[in-house]
Amino acid sequence: MTSLYLASKSPRRKQILEQMGITDIRLLAAGRAQLTAYEGDETQGDGERAEDYVIRTSRIKAAQAFARIRREALPGAPVLAADTIVVLDGQVLGKPRNVAEARDFMQRLSGRTHEVRTAVSAGTDEENLKTLVSVSRVTFCTMTEGQIEGYIASPEPYDKAGGYGIQGLAGLFISSISGSYSGIMGLPVFETAELLRPFGLTRL
Repeated sequence: MTSLYLASKSPRRKQILEQMGITDIRLLAAGRAQLTAYEGDETQGDGERAEDYVIRTSRIKAAQAFARIRREALPGAPVLAADTIVVLDGQVLGKPRNVAEARDFMQRLSGRTHEVRTAVSAGTDEENLKTLVSVSRVTFCTMTEGQIEGYIASPEPYDKAGGYGIQGLAGLFISSISGSYSGIMGLPVFETAELLRPFGLTRL
């Protein structure tokens, strides 16, 4: 197999796959309404642990892609899905809904170390779907009020978990990381290669 369905709208994930040498990538992302109609949604459940939540959402995205492949009789190929969460003090920080929430996220992350979990799922159907999780730790410097205001005035925080992208302007404020840089971006290369290797999609 040389083709891959990517159940994601993230240009960063597609770029990482291309850097891994995978070029025949077909985007097959589901919208929030479709996910809700299929099984639950992307909202963390009451009492649901962060590690369980990120695995569940990754597998829901893959399952929705399988359903669409069957419904539209698309050519068979492995599906890759992923979900990334930022966790601080046990709480998941999603994508900021507005400027006030983006500011709150940055104020809370400033001078602190938090966790980034990315769950990656791959398979050709629900029966052989496998999931691996990358766990990294990210430390922000203590940001000034001006730095926070300047950052949230940019478009960067509003489509990213936790309100920041390590590969963008936020990199100016990250003093250290422990774990997978690509995992923090949204697709850990090592875990992804492990999942795709059985399908012949990696060169090495």
